[in-house]
Amino acid sequence: MKKSILIFTVIIMTFTSCQQPKTNDSAYQPKPYVQLQHPDWSKNSTIYEVNIRQYTPEGTFKAFESHLPRLKAMGVDIIWLMPIHPIGVKNRKGTLGSYYSVKDYLAVNPEFGTMDDFKSLVKKIHASGMHVIIDWVANHSAWDNKLVTEHPEWYSKNNEGNFQPTPWYDWDDIIDFDYEQPELRKYMTEALKFWVSETDIDGYRCDVAGFIPVDFWDNVRVELEAIKPVFMLAEWEDRDMLKNAFDMTYAWTLWNKLREIAKEGKPVGGLIEYMAHDVSTFPRDGYKMTFTDNHDKNSWEGNQYSNFGPALETCIVFAATVNGMPLVYSGQEAGLDRSLRFFDKDTIIWKNHRNEQLYTQLFDLKHKNQALWNGKHGGQMVRVYNDSQDKIISFYREMNENKVLPIFNFSNETVNVTLNTKFAADTYTELFSKKTYKLQGNDPIELPAWGYIVLYK
Repeated sequence: MKKSILIFTVIIMTFTSCQQPKTNDSAYQPKPYVQLQHPDWSKNSTIYEVNIRQYTPEGTFKAFESHLPRLKAMGVDIIWLMPIHPIGVKNRKGTLGSYYSVKDYLAVNPEFGTMDDFKSLVKKIHASGMHVIIDWVANHSAWDNKLVTEHPEWYSKNNEGNFQPTPWYDWDDIIDFDYEQPELRKYMTEALKFWVSETDIDGYRCDVAGFIPVDFWDNVRVELEAIKPVFMLAEWEDRDMLKNAFDMTYAWTLWNKLREIAKEGKPVGGLIEYMAHDVSTFPRDGYKMTFTDNHDKNSWEGNQYSNFGPALETCIVFAATVNGMPLVYSGQEAGLDRSLRFFDKDTIIWKNHRNEQLYTQLFDLKHKNQALWNGKHGGQMVRVYNDSQDKIISFYREMNENKVLPIFNFSNETVNVTLNTKFAADTYTELFSKKTYKLQGNDPIELPAWGYIVLYK
């Protein structure tokens, strides 16, 4: 009898335990790292950096307006304008100075036009169906910014008690702010709000954002969002920025890995490792900006051709199909093959070039195929194994039955490769040739030196 009771008790306890609700303790529930809300229009956006000074012979907002239809046709969604503010004269470098030496946070650089000219440009960008962000330099100011005399306590000082450039950097045309000062934080936040409310811009690219405490940016985002939804790009590569403040950070590491392969002949292992870390450690709903050039790289580390040589197109296509939002820097689409002078006038030479068609095709695919969309809206990268993994990188992305399978030859020789595509078996179209590829599981493909194909469905 006792044995029967014991068995019955065990059965009841087992049944009861199976019926227990799953834990609802919030401590054990997965939580998304990114807490902010991206603007809806950013989910499949591309971005374009505008160097107003060098863009046209005039170097003005008005002159740049004529390029808007072309950029729209190329598939650009976000126009990023390098700093538009007056440039300091004291300790200026070159004849025109650095855009990043800001003399007045509430005014427009007369070199580029007037405040009305800028507002007109913003309206025309919006009318074209694009959005606009401006570069913001919060870490430092020009030596002759009025804040230097009005609020000297807002600046950091060296051991002698004098103003100083950002420590450890050769930026002697600027002096460093001290973000331990609450009133500085308030001033800078109000200045950021001014441009959103008065000119209707859509957000900011924030220079050396990591030099400034994250809690400052967290509050900035809250106050800007009270005006309108904004898009925020941090010049940094740190996930901390993405939780509450910024929609997107830079993919500096990707650029470095691509250059190491293209220019230094390094194996693809470093690039594979980058992709592995992207999938495993980067926030699912964070955005990365991917690129082969920008003003920093172009000004100080060579141009797109000197950095990538015959691998340039391969790297452009790779940066546009991996996880991230692809960037085009002024003139890349016209085959810019030199470093633009940074402190002096140096007009871009505009001409028809195959790069523009390349970007147009890539951006059209990004807009239409959800596998390439940004953050959680796009498909995660899945490695497609092949039998030439020392030279060939292949991966797969899928979202809502949209599929993309790019294949890249990161070597200077023709490679016959067999792909293990069993999990992605399907009929695809190649983006550039429009050929049909029927993948069945063990698929042989020939790729020329630095060749690539982008399969999609």
